[in-house]
Amino acid sequence: MEVSINQKLTDIPENQSVHQLVLSLYQSVPRGIAVAVNQAVVPRSQWTGHLLSSQDQITLISATSGG
Repeated sequence: MEVSINQKLTDIPENQSVHQLVLSLYQSVPRGIAVAVNQAVVPRSQWTGHLLSSQDQITLISATSGG
């Protein structure tokens, strides 16, 4: 199914959770990452149970250090 990740159209498997998506992109769950689906933040505690749907707009935000 097709979703948008940081404004880039991407095909992902059906019935994929936020947690599975993050693992597929990063190989492990990094610290300092936030996920929003359709402009609503999904708490990390809900990543496993939050299934993605076709046409979802997903925003991944990574904290960076420096100045």
